[in-house]
Amino acid sequence: MNKVKILNVSIDNLSQLEFFEKFKSGIVFTPNVDHLMKLQSDSEFYKTYQAATYQLCDSKILFFVSRLLGSPIKEKISGSDLFPAFYEYHKTNEDVKIFLVGAREGVARQAQEKINTKIGRDIIVGAHSPSFGFEKNEEECAKIIDLINQSGATVLAVGVGAPKQEKFICKYKDKLQNIKMFLAIGATIDFEAGNIKRAPKWVSEIGLEWLYRLLAEPRRLWKRYLVHGPSFFWLIAKQKLNLYVDPFSPNYSEPYQEISGKQMVKTIE
Repeated sequence: MNKVKILNVSIDNLSQLEFFEKFKSGIVFTPNVDHLMKLQSDSEFYKTYQAATYQLCDSKILFFVSRLLGSPIKEKISGSDLFPAFYEYHKTNEDVKIFLVGAREGVARQAQEKINTKIGRDIIVGAHSPSFGFEKNEEECAKIIDLINQSGATVLAVGVGAPKQEKFICKYKDKLQNIKMFLAIGATIDFEAGNIKRAPKWVSEIGLEWLYRLLAEPRRLWKRYLVHGPSFFWLIAKQKLNLYVDPFSPNYSEPYQEISGKQMVKTIE
């Protein structure tokens, strides 16, 4: 399968239709700039990423960067576009039964009702909004696993933000008896419920959805876009010049410079 390497992530170079034709089982992650920056410092997240069956381009910025690097990605397939296209594609496939995990209390159920009404059948068979910090509570996680197993779902869509959603999927996938397809979908449940408005399509197409989201949720997203963004382009410049080294590579031995919190990149000597 053709892949495009951006920093230490290999993105599957597929169109959305090609992906749907191939995807029968496995784990789907949708890397964006935020993921790529976390993957420079979070070893557990990096290890989790290796378990993904498919890694699809979630960002128009990565789409443009792939061209700069000389390996063009065919199409941006963000989680918030992929999920509605997925359930529309499987509209009449009775074997596809989806369980939603994510968003604030009651929002996942709102999304469930709206999607089922739109599709005309109960394609979403269950929905749960976990408590804040649920991933550290083994008892709550066990209850979520039971809910999913009892629902009869064959698809799990988790939207609790990165890296929580990816780590949750990989930690508990073997306990989910009937799940064949795992989707990490970020803020998509909020979008589907109508709880948060998505950027207009033209804004997304020119690569400015990040700015729209920053203006909508500045307190939550300022660090992601205003701090990690410039650091990302610095690393891309290094990749373009063949100076970038995966920080989890056994050959990685350069000194570190702290950018923000736990975010680390190498310094140039």
